[in-house]
Amino acid sequence: MANKLMSNETQTHLDAMMGPITRFSKDDGFHDSPISGLDFIRWNHTSEPIHGVYDPSLCIIVQGAKTVAAGPLLVKYKPGDYLVAAADLAVTGEVTQASPDKPYLCLRLKLDMMQLSELVGATPRAGDSVQPGIYVSKLDAGLLDAVVRLVRLLDTPSDIAVLAPMIKREIFYRLLQGPHAEAVRQIVLAGSQMQRISKAISLIKRDFAQPLRVDDLAREASMSSSSLHAHFKEVTGMSPLQYQKRIRLQEARRLMLSEVADAASAAFQVGYESPSHFSREYARLFGAPPIKDISRLRAEAA
Repeated sequence: MANKLMSNETQTHLDAMMGPITRFSKDDGFHDSPISGLDFIRWNHTSEPIHGVYDPSLCIIVQGAKTVAAGPLLVKYKPGDYLVAAADLAVTGEVTQASPDKPYLCLRLKLDMMQLSELVGATPRAGDSVQPGIYVSKLDAGLLDAVVRLVRLLDTPSDIAVLAPMIKREIFYRLLQGPHAEAVRQIVLAGSQMQRISKAISLIKRDFAQPLRVDDLAREASMSSSSLHAHFKEVTGMSPLQYQKRIRLQEARRLMLSEVADAASAAFQVGYESPSHFSREYARLFGAPPIKDISRLRAEAA
């Protein structure tokens, strides 16, 4: 009976967010909200794999379901769950449950590093073991209540400036009390393995078109090469070279789709020396060679 009651309470809280989220996300895609760091995602149909990079963030599905993969790391979540990305992760997401009558609706709140840093001192530290950079947990009553109050501020815009920062602080505090608190805590702990890996990720993203030298990357992150490789893969689900390749290919796709670059030009801009090598790796990731893939995407958008 207790589990059934909690399930009903959870659904009631999720239903309370449906109106504000729907109001700010009428079409498929990603939508900003008036609350800094909070945005919404809507899909009216199930999706093909969507490739992108997750910023450190909290995601809660209000309706529908989704799978997210970071390399071999695969998580599935649905209403009643929350997902946390604790690093900048190259991921492939797929909406697995959605329809025009019941669209996939999700809220995403970026993690505020300053607020997390201030709160870390108020929570016990369990250690410095490296944690996977993405995980899913069940929503608890305290976290869900705080998230609902944040979303409801959209109905009273004059309250956002004063109340939103306080409610977001409570949400981050709840995450630091949750079952995966250590993964969140390590994001901002100076000298933690997660923070070192995050630095390596930032360097790869900044210089993705340049040749990657793992020894140089490890030195910048204050780690040995073997430690960097092992911990990087544990956090992101892929090696540094695989991560760089994913970032390169995603940027090349954006260049061809948004800036009308041809395949050879896009390949060189993101660091490939061989167009044929680029085309093979592109097809391996996106399921079709560049010209065919971009033509399909443009036709779907027309």
